[in-house]
Amino acid sequence: MKIGPYTLTNNLVLSPMAGITDRPFRQICRELGAGLAVSEMTASNPALRNHRRTLLKLDHSGEDEPRVVQIVGTNPEQLAEAAVFNQKNGAQIIDINMGCPAKKVCNVAAGSALLRDEPLVNNILKAVVSAVDIPVTLKIRTGWDPLNKNAPTIAKIAEQAGIQSLAIHGRTRACKYNGNAEFDTIKSVKKSIKIPVFANGDITTPQRALEVLDYTNADGLLIGRGAQGNPWIFREIAHYLKTGEKLAPPNLDEIRETISRHLAHLHQFYGDTMGVRIARKHIAWYFKQIDQSLLPLVKESFSIQEPQLQLDFMNKIFHTLSKKNNTQHEF
Repeated sequence: MKIGPYTLTNNLVLSPMAGITDRPFRQICRELGAGLAVSEMTASNPALRNHRRTLLKLDHSGEDEPRVVQIVGTNPEQLAEAAVFNQKNGAQIIDINMGCPAKKVCNVAAGSALLRDEPLVNNILKAVVSAVDIPVTLKIRTGWDPLNKNAPTIAKIAEQAGIQSLAIHGRTRACKYNGNAEFDTIKSVKKSIKIPVFANGDITTPQRALEVLDYTNADGLLIGRGAQGNPWIFREIAHYLKTGEKLAPPNLDEIRETISRHLAHLHQFYGDTMGVRIARKHIAWYFKQIDQSLLPLVKESFSIQEPQLQLDFMNKIFHTLSKKNNTQHEF
């Protein structure tokens, strides 16, 4: 699996998710089998570049290569400048967001709202591709709404503009995350272009991953919400695609070690106060996967303000879980 000059270890990619795919989570997913991990989207507006949150998004220290930064915006010149800025800051692949359905993004005609303006899409892609000498990739949805699925047209525009790979979420912007993802559109796009195509949407099990690849003939998969609380999904899917067999789930000791390491990385990356707060959503996602009966106990930890106390409370929960599950737990 190649994107430009970069050969990936496999065809499984952690999908960019705002407020989630920060450096600590990207690193955890790469360690657990993701062939690539894309940053959360960064605004192309230069006025926002020195904002603390933006600077953290641009921190790639110690991150596995290739490093992918996703940019979002509506102005071709600004997006081109943002691509140049991020390349100078260490990005090795630039990904353009035309898939986000969030109101605050679409209300300024960015993200998936751009799919309504094909000439502007063309101008943006050409401007960004010509501005940098590293691969540029694109993420889109199937269209603006179910009556306007223009992903095949956008895909051809992207290929002609020099985009190196295309990821497609199997829903329209209007669908948001409701209902089930559909893969007929992705299958159609794959038949019509030669650049690598990644399928995205509702991929939560190894079996589903194989079904989607077989049906769409896509070159790879983007996995987003399926990795929340379950970063092991990447190695499980990779093993299943290679062998046709289910990989043994992580035991309780590995789960505890991974979560503790993830939380410690968040504390270090964001600082004590912000790190503890951001860790809470990850804790909830982890235990929703592990044992939902523990969620009331997990919620008690949300009042904790100190990093070490948060880690200590996690050990307390795992002690309870260990006694309950006799030191072994399966997802």
